[in-house]
Amino acid sequence: MHKPAEFTAAFNLKRQISGEFIQVYTKPNEFGHARLGLIVSKKTEQHAVKRNWVKRILRETFRHHRSCDQTAKMDWVVRLKRSVNKKDSIKLVTEMKLLMIQLRQCHD
Repeated sequence: MHKPAEFTAAFNLKRQISGEFIQVYTKPNEFGHARLGLIVSKKTEQHAVKRNWVKRILRETFRHHRSCDQTAKMDWVVRLKRSVNKKDSIKLVTEMKLLMIQLRQCHD
């Protein structure tokens, strides 16, 4: 997802769940495949290298766990809530998996 209107549509639907590190918004789409939007702000992570590292982790986690049919027809917007250290990366991946499972169950 690239356009601000696509992100806004997911925010306005108000289907979201929040964890310690991230907040996830979902919205059904008409494309038949999953789309991911990431929000990692400079306010949360000051250095571009670290923002890109977090985005890479979130993208890979999403890619590995989007196999569900319900997930395939949804837009996902993931927003980082607080800074992540190298030692917290496992917690971030685990949280992303759990939040995706919880949101899938809500849409079933």
